[in-house]
Amino acid sequence: MMTKAERTKQFIIETAAPIYNQKGISGTNIDDVLEATKLTKGCLYGHFENKEALSLQVVSYMIESNGIALMALISKEKTAKGKIFAYFDFYKDPLQMHIKGGCPLMNLAVEADDNFPYIKEKIGETFKQSQNVFVEILKQGIQDGEFSQDLQPDIYAFKAQSAIEGAIVICRCMNTAQPMRGLIKSLKMELTNYSN
Repeated sequence: MMTKAERTKQFIIETAAPIYNQKGISGTNIDDVLEATKLTKGCLYGHFENKEALSLQVVSYMIESNGIALMALISKEKTAKGKIFAYFDFYKDPLQMHIKGGCPLMNLAVEADDNFPYIKEKIGETFKQSQNVFVEILKQGIQDGEFSQDLQPDIYAFKAQSAIEGAIVICRCMNTAQPMRGLIKSLKMELTNYSN
């Protein structure tokens, strides 16, 4: 069971996450977090040494939270095809995502590319892990006879993940989820063509 101090720290991180996801690391200031949490500056700095410490923990929380939510959806499925379709469906509405403000991985990746090398590395590792999970699901599907040997897991997984992440940004800019629905339908049809 968490102590009161641990609960307060977790509350700060969870409350700050959508702010960081919408405004970015550079665009978020301590006053934004104080206003959302209704805590004093002294309380906040009692849990985090400075903004950088808060930012790193919020980033870690966003990455972990996104991964947990995605894996929870995937793990409900029994077949490789079902798992991949669940992965796609997790992103079906880019305007209403797990954490308000869009995909935290994409948002962080864009900002961290030139400004935050440590976070860029962390995001890169997360993308690699996600790719590996996707590829392993497809390989298991081939091994189980669910998919044809013609399916190239590495290529399909990279194409699908790149398309989904790019579509999130475009759909959010255009303020519509419709193109994403079309993309997901197309990716599902392509995968279905490899079904045995």
